[in-house]
Amino acid sequence: MSVTKEIGPFFHGTTADLRAGDLLTAGFRLNYRPEVTMNHIYFTALRDGAGLAAELAAELVPGSGTPRVYEVEPTGEFEDDPNVTDKKFPGNPTRSYRSSEPLRIVGEVGDWTRLTPEALEQWRERLSAAAANRAEIIN
Repeated sequence: MSVTKEIGPFFHGTTADLRAGDLLTAGFRLNYRPEVTMNHIYFTALRDGAGLAAELAAELVPGSGTPRVYEVEPTGEFEDDPNVTDKKFPGNPTRSYRSSEPLRIVGEVGDWTRLTPEALEQWRERLSAAAANRAEIIN
């Protein structure tokens, strides 16, 4: 694992109803590819990036709950997310990371930017295309 020097704060988007002190762990199925069990837990230093992840989680799993963004702190080492860095984009413009160690919930964040209906529709189309093309996931 290539450890990054980013210091945060960090955020995670989900539909789960969590409390301060709860731990997020790897080992869950990917929302848009349920046959894939993830070896890492993903997070970002961009509040609105976590908001996007939360809205997509709600979109991909109907009835899963309300999109939520949490401030989190890594409990161990973490690295740049290779699914959106270097291989697909130079550097790490999304400030996205992953860890095989848990993330601790610091608290829920309320001031993130929601997607417009048009932007949400564009993401639906992108996700549908990615699922149809079986986009590679670096797990």
